[in-house]
Amino acid sequence: MSRRTVLLLPGQGAQRERMAAGPYEAVPEFAAPMDSFLAALGPEGARLREEWLRPAPNPALDDALVSQPLLFGVGYALGRCVTALSGHAPDILLGHSVGELAAAALAGVFSPEEAAQVMAARRTALAGRTGGGMLAVGGAVADVEPLLTPGTAVAAINGPRQTVLAGPAEPLARTAERLAAAGLVVRALRSGHAFHSPSLAGAAETYARALSHVPLRAPEGMLLSTRTARWLRAEEAVDPAFWAGQLALPVLYWPALRALLDGTPDGPDTGLILLDASADRSLTAPARRHPSVRSGASVVVPLLAGPAGGDDPGSLGEALDVLASHRVRTSPHVRTRAAQATAS
Repeated sequence: MSRRTVLLLPGQGAQRERMAAGPYEAVPEFAAPMDSFLAALGPEGARLREEWLRPAPNPALDDALVSQPLLFGVGYALGRCVTALSGHAPDILLGHSVGELAAAALAGVFSPEEAAQVMAARRTALAGRTGGGMLAVGGAVADVEPLLTPGTAVAAINGPRQTVLAGPAEPLARTAERLAAAGLVVRALRSGHAFHSPSLAGAAETYARALSHVPLRAPEGMLLSTRTARWLRAEEAVDPAFWAGQLALPVLYWPALRALLDGTPDGPDTGLILLDASADRSLTAPARRHPSVRSGASVVVPLLAGPAGGDDPGSLGEALDVLASHRVRTSPHVRTRAAQATAS
């Protein structure tokens, strides 16, 4: 029995300067879908590419109108690249925030050509709605919620003790002071929008109207939604309000991932291969402490070099080697092809 592969796709706050620049410059199977997506955005795509490939520090990436389409594009292109080089699409897709839209594109909910329309509509809905922010808190939801000030909301549950908050700037600042006074570690995320909170309810309504003009289809693969923490249903996939509504609703990332890991049988080669597409490797951080990973039943595999790795595309080749060693159906040329594709 071979392990199932799970592609984890990042959302707002995980963006980094030159994320996936190494594969972009060295791996055609990544560069082609990324270039196609940017080209479909027209002149804006050329500007986004320039901002993406600038070295750090680049404050422009703090702007969701820049980071959101880039996170989508990188996640989508990595999914296409892994499929092309391994010979198999990931068994399960799981995306955080805008990463769920990349997962939807990979699952065929909308076409690659329509993806540009989906992201352009999201950008339009977010325009002019700044003045908010997001905080990462080192605490469980039960510990954090009693300390929230009015206007601040839980925006994401990223781990057992990893909670994200969102809201307008002033209430968020007061909440940060209360949390710090209680001894909790608080860190501001790179966002000028209060994603996944009631502050963006109006943006969600605008986005839903725009998405009503985009053909939506039932998923062709298994997509575990972080809006609901359960498998995406066909009727949800074709509902514009489902995708738009995530702007104002919390991301249930850890509940979704935990349910997946909890359902993994014990024993060698019976678990999951968690492919982490985030540049900071944050998507698999909570999973590393789960019994399925600690026992070796499931394994964590980064697709991108961590912050210290810079533009090195080697992590992608190593990930493909892992897939080749665990997937008996993988054709024997995969290791050679991976090495060639990621050679500097």
